[in-house]
Amino acid sequence: MIHTIKKAITVLSLVIFGSALLYNCEPDADTLGEQLFLDGAAQGNEVSFDVTAYNINNNDSIRSDASKLTYGVLGAFDEDQFGMQKASYLTQLRLSTYDPDFGANAVVDSVVLVMKPTYASDSITTNTVDDNFTYTTDADGTVNAKKVVNTYPVLKFGKAKRTFHITVNEVNDFLKGPSDSVKSNQVFPPGAVLGSKEFKGSISSVAITKDDGGAALFTTTAPGIRIPLDKTFFQNKIIAKKDQPELQDASNFIRYFKGLKISVDESDGYLFQFSPNDMELIMYYKYDKTDVTPATKPQTTYTFALGSANTHIGQYQYARAGSALGSATIGDKTNGDKKLFTQGMGGPSIGIKIPQATIDELKKRYADNKAAIITAKIRIYTDPSWKNGYAKPTAFTFLQKYIDHKPNPAKTLMGFTADVLNLAGANGYTIYKSYDLDKDAAHYDFVVTQSIKKLIEPLTANSVYDDKKELLYFRIDMGSFQTNTDGTGLAGYKFTSTPYNTSRAVFVGTEAGNVNRVQLKVIYGTK
Repeated sequence: MIHTIKKAITVLSLVIFGSALLYNCEPDADTLGEQLFLDGAAQGNEVSFDVTAYNINNNDSIRSDASKLTYGVLGAFDEDQFGMQKASYLTQLRLSTYDPDFGANAVVDSVVLVMKPTYASDSITTNTVDDNFTYTTDADGTVNAKKVVNTYPVLKFGKAKRTFHITVNEVNDFLKGPSDSVKSNQVFPPGAVLGSKEFKGSISSVAITKDDGGAALFTTTAPGIRIPLDKTFFQNKIIAKKDQPELQDASNFIRYFKGLKISVDESDGYLFQFSPNDMELIMYYKYDKTDVTPATKPQTTYTFALGSANTHIGQYQYARAGSALGSATIGDKTNGDKKLFTQGMGGPSIGIKIPQATIDELKKRYADNKAAIITAKIRIYTDPSWKNGYAKPTAFTFLQKYIDHKPNPAKTLMGFTADVLNLAGANGYTIYKSYDLDKDAAHYDFVVTQSIKKLIEPLTANSVYDDKKELLYFRIDMGSFQTNTDGTGLAGYKFTSTPYNTSRAVFVGTEAGNVNRVQLKVIYGTK
């Protein structure tokens, strides 16, 4: 999958200014400098340079609070390269109405938590589980019907055919506010078990249709995992607190009922994603309706709010002992690391430094031969050790770390690369391209043309480069950049899917003699 940015980034005025200049002077982002070759006016040359590629240790931790989680992750996965990764999820819940009136003598019948994982909508299995189903409606009474179940496989990363036991616990600690920063390795002790569910990797929706004419009588809103919870707990925790301060307002309630933790009991299987804001918690109960004769006991429901107003936290655990990563060289910025490991959700990242000798050589070629850079890419290959049948990654972020010399004192910052800032929105521009994803040695080309030109070519009056930024290294992470709310560009370099990206891969690093080692590929033109 090639991630192409189709619209200009609007986070800085430099983006618009830089893109405008590029449109005026370049025919196309993928043919940058092509005019040098028109009518045989120039000669193109391709040359490869070694770089220093190394692992960045993130201490198996990342921000995973509500502001970072478009999706939650649940499950566990253990394999020999990265070891064990386990993901749990914590959330607050709020009352949909405060100071609720449940009616006289309310009694809870059942409580259900509904999770809605991402699933393969085109892989449906339909089963009629009951041809002689009887359904009762207020209008028609008893109706002859059919009960049909549609089943879909959940999208997974890992060993697909495993059974999980999903457990829901009460949370004992206050989960902070939804805008507070929380790290993925922060521990919130679980309390009482409220419910559990055996999960075999697929989800279902139910439809009930009339025998006569096939009209739908009932359909579930979306396929999901329905986890039954302890009705006695909710009778005592909610119904019994009617008219009490605990149910009077949000502040009281989230400190009284602090939240839920959802986890799996197992330590191996797969990881899957779900939407936190689409979760449902429904309490079914009866009460005495005494304003009619004779008195009745109607069943009704109360729905708790689990959406964006609440704190959501991804809690991730790792066990690296015995894995390749556990014994790998990490962070050799001088010589580089032979193997590179990158993993979402707080796992390691990849750093790539351009050696000063390479910069000096390119500068010399420019000075001696007017060797203008047309294209520059960092090429990285997957390592043979990542030959396991798991899908190759298709989403990366690519950033640069630099020293900004404009302020006094200078600041070390992370941000978008010069290519993203100056080429976003240009026709055909991509942050990277992927090749041979169906082969053992897949490779990826990360575009660094503008970043390298900035290092090599002297500034001119019309230059789009900022000469106050000193490049330190490039950084590669699993995940993709997120767009802003109106869809006109990227939300910013800090807004990515890395906190919930389940992918990982091993790459060839800085290894002398390996033809697939990480290299800088430069095409330049000379007159």
